[in-house]
Amino acid sequence: MPATTTKSAFLAGVRDGLPFIVMVVPFAMLFGVVAIEAGLTLAQTMGFTILVIAGASQFAALQLMVENAAIGFILLAALAVNLRMAMYSAALAPHLGGAPMWQRLLVGYLNFDQSYMASVARYDDTPDMPLSDKVAFFLGVAAAITPFWCSFTLVGALIGAAIPESYQIEFIMPIAFLSMVAPMIKSLAHVAAAFVSAVVALLLVWMPSGSGLLVAAVCAMGTGVMVETWMEGRRA
Repeated sequence: MPATTTKSAFLAGVRDGLPFIVMVVPFAMLFGVVAIEAGLTLAQTMGFTILVIAGASQFAALQLMVENAAIGFILLAALAVNLRMAMYSAALAPHLGGAPMWQRLLVGYLNFDQSYMASVARYDDTPDMPLSDKVAFFLGVAAAITPFWCSFTLVGALIGAAIPESYQIEFIMPIAFLSMVAPMIKSLAHVAAAFVSAVVALLLVWMPSGSGLLVAAVCAMGTGVMVETWMEGRRA
């Protein structure tokens, strides 16, 4: 495929990724602030955001850190929140599965909500798009977003380090997490899963190290699957 075509696809990805910056910048700054407030060092905060690049799971892990949960529970909670990435990967496989290994590894690293959503939408609108252009477009979307996520996390961390401990801003974490999750609730299955997770989490608040949250997450996923299956049956 001509290099000019691949370059055009990359630039198109950058263009489609730019609108997401409006949402990414404030959340990146907020993560930096609350990470420092939760006790992470600047290096730990930046390592966290660069290696993970997944706001929802990062906020979930921070919330458990503040609650002094065991490291195993923190990792499991972050994994549970990020399970959607496995579904994203499965959806991308028919489009990008034929790419070279190094490109697939890079796509896997940069596979987050915005890069996935923008890319799948473009692939659906352009079914004849060559493989090289599909990869270039995906990387273009990620290239528009990732630097802002990392750099504004640094800004937030530096601001957070200057905030006096007496301000006690830990309450921002659950609010930020809710504000990220709420827009994803778009169907009856999502509503049911959110309701069950909230109820179970409140009932199991007595469990140690935040383990009640993991039980709530499992119950929520099971509820979502059952409701979705029921809805598919009704439509059929």
